[in-house]
Amino acid sequence: MTAFSRRNLLLAAAIAAAAALTAGALIATSADAAVETGAPAPAFSAVDAQGRTRTLSEFAGRTIVLEWTNRDCPYVRRHYNSGNMQAVQQAARDAGAVWLSVISSAPGEQGHLTGAQAAAHAQAARSNADAVLLDPAGVMGHAYGARTTPHMFVINGQGRVVYQGALDDRATANASNSPADARNYVRAALDDLAAGRAVATPETQAYGCSVKYAT
Repeated sequence: MTAFSRRNLLLAAAIAAAAALTAGALIATSADAAVETGAPAPAFSAVDAQGRTRTLSEFAGRTIVLEWTNRDCPYVRRHYNSGNMQAVQQAARDAGAVWLSVISSAPGEQGHLTGAQAAAHAQAARSNADAVLLDPAGVMGHAYGARTTPHMFVINGQGRVVYQGALDDRATANASNSPADARNYVRAALDDLAAGRAVATPETQAYGCSVKYAT
């Protein structure tokens, strides 16, 4: 084997390793889940962007949607810049659900925001979430097994996780690919709950940027 061939093989191996690492950072499989679908949702207590402490028990009896977010993640920006995330948030609230956006980025990591910054960003992004929860230590994120932004969880009125995974079936950050044409798993789960049905698709593979937990 020539030196040139060896260099090409090493380069190809390096590219393959980098691709595998990137894929692992952007895709979370159901095996990553920290909470089992159908199990009680982990209790949480987190301060929101306005400085109020919010808890799971506060919303007892109501459907809750949890959305892990990071304003600097291109996957998140695609959904917000298109208005798709805000539309799903509003539809959920119109159906009587509570929508909580969660920021688990650690201080010094991409997407970390103070309460004032989170409130300002939510207003600028025209977010329709009921609250933005700050989880800089990653306690809530690890309890739920949140791995990507976005990573979605739906909790029913009995306090059980009935859906977890992706927002929709378009795993792309390409802004030209309209999320309005995608199959939205969160909307479908909420429709099933409203109709008194079991959620037809209770788990999907979440996609997005990795949650920037403290290292």
